[in-house]
Amino acid sequence: MEPLAERMRPVSLDDYVGQAHLVGEGSVLRKILDSGRAPSFILWGPPGVGKTTLAGIIARRLDVPLYTLSAVNSGVKDVREVIERAKGGHFFGGTPILFIDEIHRFSKSQQDSLLGAVEKGTVTLFGATTENPSFEVIPPLLSRCQLYILKPLGKEELLTLLHRALEKDVFLSQRNVTLTQTDALLRFSGGDGRKLLNILELVINAEGDTMEVEITNDKVVERLQANPAAYDKGGELHYDIISAFIKSVRGSDPDAAIYWLARMVAGGEDPEFIARRLLILAAEDIGLANPNALLLANACFDALRKIGWPEGRIILAETTIYLALSPKSNSAYLAIGNGLDLVDQTGNLPVPLHLRNAPTKLMSDLGYADGYKYAHDYAGNYVSQDYFPPQLKDTRLWTPQDNPAEHKLYEIYHDHRRQG
Repeated sequence: MEPLAERMRPVSLDDYVGQAHLVGEGSVLRKILDSGRAPSFILWGPPGVGKTTLAGIIARRLDVPLYTLSAVNSGVKDVREVIERAKGGHFFGGTPILFIDEIHRFSKSQQDSLLGAVEKGTVTLFGATTENPSFEVIPPLLSRCQLYILKPLGKEELLTLLHRALEKDVFLSQRNVTLTQTDALLRFSGGDGRKLLNILELVINAEGDTMEVEITNDKVVERLQANPAAYDKGGELHYDIISAFIKSVRGSDPDAAIYWLARMVAGGEDPEFIARRLLILAAEDIGLANPNALLLANACFDALRKIGWPEGRIILAETTIYLALSPKSNSAYLAIGNGLDLVDQTGNLPVPLHLRNAPTKLMSDLGYADGYKYAHDYAGNYVSQDYFPPQLKDTRLWTPQDNPAEHKLYEIYHDHRRQG
């Protein structure tokens, strides 16, 4: 038997729930349907908000052939076969639509294979992705497609799906199901319609053959705890939540940071992914203002591997609070950015002779290492010396920021410059 979410998949816009900004009266996709022609486009949105369903409805409404590929198990060969069939006229009707689900999983070469056919109009491309197309779809393909953004389903839309399933599904409509409480259903669905219907079906099926079923928050929580695979971290807006987490730590708000950490822990996020992001943050956003932050973040990563889960969440929490309350500086991050910009502007300048090693007599005769001053031979282990190529003499790439640790570093730096 098909899952409830599949049984309830809409076949027309009249049954479609959500995305009023795209399919409502006077909206862009309504106008496309009225015109009888569709451009190539990419639907971007979280799981379970109707991307695949919408593509199918549009293809059906336009009465053109639809060929579907999943980027998970398709490759260049599959794409080329569809394109060749389209060129050869093996499709009957108008220009065929090629729908590629999870198009972000296609490699660059796989996406490249679509360019010619889309450019010439051999096929109309419909793509669906849960990832930001700016990063996951190659620019030449993205420029040939319209981009439409789908939103998570709201409370009223989710309730509409629930009531419709109970009233119209061939199996559920035969039972007397009472929705006494819906908060847990809505909370665990996370705006994902497919997940919502999967959870509803799980809870009802757990009642066995009982015709009278009452849905309560406690019952939903109990069933999901017994069946953790019923919901997955994919619906937790993975990248949005890690972004909110990092920005909370950067913004020195330990309470918000712990909240977002808890969201990731509850959603089943990979602990090492969280620890890896904290390591990056310790160097990028705290840096020289508190070098111990990087040490602690690295210790957190190592401890997670030794301790495992679920106790590892305590280590992540400790590190999160410490980093959130640490003084902040991105001077190291800016310095390497300045350095890369300088390299890009000046190219591969030769290394000054006095900074080169001279492991052979010939190199010594050519002046390699000639005039180099060994810092440890001088008082304070410092001697004024030019380390840049001559064209870049006195260049400044690192600018200290206003915190006690970098004030001390700047004093050392300034003393050395004064000696020079």
